[in-house]
Amino acid sequence: MQLSQIVRALPVVLCLAAPPPVAGQGRYRVTNDGEWFYQEPGGRRLARLARGAIVDGGETRGPWTQVTLEGWIFATSVGPSPRPEFDLAVTHAPEENLRSSAGGALVAKLAEGFGLKKVGQDDRWVHVTRDGWVSSSALAMIPDVSATRTVDSSSAAPPQGMVDSTPTPSRARPTRPTTLYRAPDGPEAGTVTAETPLRVLSRTDDWARVQIEGWVKATELPAAPAAGGGGGGGGGVQVGVSAAELRAEPQRYAGQVLRWTLQFIAVQKADDLRPDIPAGATYVLARGPLPERGFVYVIIPDAKLASIQALAPLATIQVTARVRNGRSRYLGNPVVDLISLEVSP
Repeated sequence: MQLSQIVRALPVVLCLAAPPPVAGQGRYRVTNDGEWFYQEPGGRRLARLARGAIVDGGETRGPWTQVTLEGWIFATSVGPSPRPEFDLAVTHAPEENLRSSAGGALVAKLAEGFGLKKVGQDDRWVHVTRDGWVSSSALAMIPDVSATRTVDSSSAAPPQGMVDSTPTPSRARPTRPTTLYRAPDGPEAGTVTAETPLRVLSRTDDWARVQIEGWVKATELPAAPAAGGGGGGGGGVQVGVSAAELRAEPQRYAGQVLRWTLQFIAVQKADDLRPDIPAGATYVLARGPLPERGFVYVIIPDAKLASIQALAPLATIQVTARVRNGRSRYLGNPVVDLISLEVSP
């Protein structure tokens, strides 16, 4: 009798036993700029990852974690792959950028010949993936958003990758001090203390767009300089606007006058790959606005060309400029028209 009872109990035990979790599963943020992406643990180096890039993690082997790169690449920079395990290969020499979305944040720099699997295509951009390995020490686990987000229970989260367009914003209070960003994967804007009331305007992937209201002492706000010489719609100069904000909401900032600190790189002429700049126009390729690491195109009027050509490479400049396009068609870089220029000492 005892043996039969044990036998009858065995299926119950087997049903309750859960399979062991796969080590390393989850989403990670790359913490080192230029971190290598390998074909196998410690094997052939294939690509360099950008700091802040988001990757999906799989199994681990010693100090290595298997990850999946996912992003978007310019369609003219890829072609059919000669290897059957891949759909596409990078054809742009010496390398091409993989971005989080069409014109979005940089994920990785892929060398010519890098194999990719095609997921889909949207106009001039191709959605691709590739599995490989990264040193575990260069990855930071991203907490499960559903476990840390505090929202109104009447507001349901949208499917992954979709924006919640509910007309009535929900309300939330952080359960702990949290970092406020100017845009997804953009520069930090400050810290929100625990229990600070927020309005959740929309959600997309791992991000929630929030609104916060408060007061600061007027004596702590510098007066914005006049935009003299710019012509057109007024309103003065906006200070502190990031390039990430322009890329996130290009229509909102079109025509606005900004004051930026940039690092001068080179003077260039517009070509077919820069359709947002008038054909043949002269523009400055600059890094910034500092301390951001992205690039900005500054269109130069003929009257100011001599002063621009006299700049030393990597010079720090203060520019007042009007936004022509917050996110250029191909590379997603802001395009602005120069109004005035000052060289920092």
